[in-house]
Amino acid sequence: MTAPSVPTGPQGLGDRLARGIDTVLDRTVVLGYTAAGHAIRRRLPTWPDDPLPGALEGRHVVVTGASSGLGLRTAVDLAGLGAHVHLLVRDPARAVPVEAAIDATDRGGHRTWRCDLADAQSIRDCADRLVAQVPALHAVVHNAGILPATRQTDAAGHELTMAVHVLGPILLTQRLLPALAGHDARVVFVTSGGMYTQALELDDLDYHEEPFRGAVAYARSKRAQVELLPILQRRWAGADLAVYATHPGWAQSPGVTSSLPLFARITGPVLRRGDAGVDTTTWLVAAQPRPEGGRLWHDRRVRPTNYLTRTRTTTADRERLWDWVSGELAG
Repeated sequence: MTAPSVPTGPQGLGDRLARGIDTVLDRTVVLGYTAAGHAIRRRLPTWPDDPLPGALEGRHVVVTGASSGLGLRTAVDLAGLGAHVHLLVRDPARAVPVEAAIDATDRGGHRTWRCDLADAQSIRDCADRLVAQVPALHAVVHNAGILPATRQTDAAGHELTMAVHVLGPILLTQRLLPALAGHDARVVFVTSGGMYTQALELDDLDYHEEPFRGAVAYARSKRAQVELLPILQRRWAGADLAVYATHPGWAQSPGVTSSLPLFARITGPVLRRGDAGVDTTTWLVAAQPRPEGGRLWHDRRVRPTNYLTRTRTTTADRERLWDWVSGELAG
C-alpha cells in the first residue's frame, strides 16, 4: 500500500503537527495499525533514524519463537545488522529455514537452541547452557506466542498463554542475567494491541473461573506483560538492562491466519508485511543511544498503555501481579 508523501523540508510539517498526525493514527487504530500507518509514519520528520549498517556487528542476540512469522523476520533482520542470533525454539528442525535465510544475508550468524517456554526445566537448562557458552548477550527478544482454542496448561499447571507470554520469558531473562549484565543490553517483549481491550483479572490469572476464550486469554497475558514493565525495569536495573514491550500493529503471520482466520480474511489486504511488522523490535535492539526502558512502544514511539477506563491498573495491582509471578517462579 502506497502512503502519501509528507514534506519534511523547511516548508514541510513541523514536529508538533507530525506528532499530531502520529497520535491520530494511533487513536484510530484501523489507520495506525495497518501497513498504511507504518508507511505514513516513516515519512514524518519525527521518525527516528534507522540503525546504521552493521550496528549489531559482533553482538549476540536471543530470539524466542524464531522458527516462523514475526520471530523469523526478526531473526533475519537482526542478522542483517550483523548480529549473531540465537534461535530459541521448541523444535530445532523447524529452524532450518530460518538458518538458511540468515545465511543468505551474508551478515551475522546463528545458533539454534531447544527451549520450551511452557516447561520451566527446559528454560533453566537452555539458559544455563547458553550463559556458559555465550558470556556476553546484547538483547533478548521475547517473541514466542500461542493462542490456543481451548484451555491448556504448562508442565506446572499454569494456563498456557500466561505461561508462555509471562512466566517463561521472565524466568528465561532471570537465568540469562549473568550474560546480559553490563553489555548495554535490552529485553523486548513482543506484545499485542489486543491487550488494550482487556484488564488484569488478578483473581483468576490462570483462567479457572470463567468459560475459556482463547483470544481473551491471549490479550490478558499481553496486558500482564505491559503492566509488569516498570517493575521489571526496576528489578533488572542493577544489571543495566532496558526493558521494553512493543506491539507490531496488524501484521501478517501464520499465527494470525490459523488462530484468527476471520480477522485475517477481513484485514488481509491491509496487514503489515515484511519488515514493517518487526520494525520497532529491530530498532529497539539496535538503536543508539539506547531508548528509554520500562515503556510500551509502537512504530518507534512510546505509547499509552491504556485507552479505556475499565482497563486501568494501579501500582498496587501491578505489585499484586508481580507477587503472583515471582511466587510461581519460586515454587
